[in-house]
Amino acid sequence: MSGTGAEISLVGAVNLALKRAMADDPAVLVLGEDVGIDGGVFRATEGLWQLYGETRVLDTPLAEVSIAGVAIGLAAQGFRPVAEIQFTGFAYPCVDQMINHASRLRTRTQGRLTCPMVLRSPGGGGIRAIEHHSESPEAIFAHMPGLRVVMPSSPARAYGLLLSAIRDPDPVVFIEPTRLYRAAREAVADTGEGLPLDTCFVLREGRDLTLVSWGAMLKETLEAADLLSDQGIAAEVIDVATLKPLDEKTILDSVARTGRVVVVQEAPITCGYGAEIAARVATGALTSLLAPIQRVAGCDTVMPYPRTEEHYMPSAARIVAAANRVMAYT
Repeated sequence: MSGTGAEISLVGAVNLALKRAMADDPAVLVLGEDVGIDGGVFRATEGLWQLYGETRVLDTPLAEVSIAGVAIGLAAQGFRPVAEIQFTGFAYPCVDQMINHASRLRTRTQGRLTCPMVLRSPGGGGIRAIEHHSESPEAIFAHMPGLRVVMPSSPARAYGLLLSAIRDPDPVVFIEPTRLYRAAREAVADTGEGLPLDTCFVLREGRDLTLVSWGAMLKETLEAADLLSDQGIAAEVIDVATLKPLDEKTILDSVARTGRVVVVQEAPITCGYGAEIAARVATGALTSLLAPIQRVAGCDTVMPYPRTEEHYMPSAARIVAAANRVMAYT
């Protein structure tokens, strides 16, 4: 997909995927606060209202629980709604709708109805925002049976994964790393081709150590892999991409080769998604491990205000330090 299209940012890739999905399928609708004429708070829906009008691009009241509820109702009636929540800190009111209705519709109706909706939202910190604008709730949504949870880390993967999420017959929570929205540009061809869900992506191969991460933290993880390379340590880097269901085979196969693993997440450490990956590795690759599994994570605090945000966010230096600990273990 890369290399043949225009270079665009991650938020540009989201916009491109939405345009393509709406062009290909008249059942695809977009709804949320300011997604219409204004094009969304980050301009992810820019131009959609002008292309498809107010019957397919719906500006909603400032009521997140209503946005999720309307999307579920539309999905049950044969539409494919893509609901935008302006920041994941405002997605918590949607948890009731997603737990009690979206995730259960298939089993509740014994397969008579499904819920082909996407709840997409910018998430994570690093943009020096105020409270509720830097949350990392992926573990909360991943804990719910019946929901897929996807988090892209590049423009190409944002385009391909969002197309596949919209085409999926069941509900998907699609969390877009806010600080990567305009951090880099990449060539993305508008082919309409989706990328596989439920699959990890190996971004860098290595023999000594496995680094596992997702979303915005791939930036620091890849930087750490470069620093480790300078030390003569070859780190394999895995982008989880779809957190639920987890492609554990790719991770376990990597650990079987390297024997060492560091999991990197931005969310608070306790009960974070890194604990799930560590448990899967301990269960499925225990005899391959040459050192205890390390986790690098945010703190068990509310995301701090901008001046101290950098002290909360895992850095490449912290990842390198964790990698050196597992490499030194004998």
